[in-house]
Amino acid sequence: MVAVTDPILEVADVEKHFGGITALDNATFDVDPGITGLIGPNGAGKSTMFDCITGFLQPDGGSVRFRGEDVTAERPPSVADRGLVRTFQIPRELPEMTVRENLALAPKGQSGERLVTAWTRGGDYFDDERDAQAGAVEMAERLEIDHLLDAPAGDLSGGQRKLLELARALLTEPDLVLLDEPLAGVNPTLENKILDHIQRLESEGYSFLFIEHDIDVIMEYCQEVIVMHQGAVLTAGDPQAVRSDERVIEAYLGGDGE
Repeated sequence: MVAVTDPILEVADVEKHFGGITALDNATFDVDPGITGLIGPNGAGKSTMFDCITGFLQPDGGSVRFRGEDVTAERPPSVADRGLVRTFQIPRELPEMTVRENLALAPKGQSGERLVTAWTRGGDYFDDERDAQAGAVEMAERLEIDHLLDAPAGDLSGGQRKLLELARALLTEPDLVLLDEPLAGVNPTLENKILDHIQRLESEGYSFLFIEHDIDVIMEYCQEVIVMHQGAVLTAGDPQAVRSDERVIEAYLGGDGE
């Protein structure tokens, strides 16, 4: 991973429209290394913003810069190759495959990804496969899901699926991980485990931007908080400043739009 002192992510004047609906309205914010929370009422544009940052949607205006490079027009695989990856509110595991197999698919640059490469670099293919399998086991152990390695991914609980998706994201060797409601539908025990993992990973140099509706979680675990409302950025700052902002209390904490 790369040491970063400037903002790792810069979002400037991003717009997104769906017909006559404005989902993002000149949204602008920076994300520094560490753990940043993205909050706002339902329909504020948070997940649409994640889609625009990671290339799943193309914004209608504005720009996205990651580690100083413009990634606005890039597609998801290219953005991920740069070290910017995301998870989804509803995990997208391959349910018929085992946890081990799901994880082994994640590392980038494997020789077997292209048929011609698999034929011409057979030795490299086997080396990559061995490394991918070893990496899968190591990551499963780090996130404490190694006892599930041979279980079909479709049999996992909601919290286990969230941990699997986080593990797959980490195996791509990212600098910044966007987590879309990683605690949604997760029981309290696994919720605490996921948060503990995020804190530990941040201490190892990973950065996170995550959407979460539980204000107490955001205030406890995030160094910075960005608040969106009606597609725009309402405010951003440290948790204490955000929590005491009257606009936030009215738009979010007061329940408007929930």
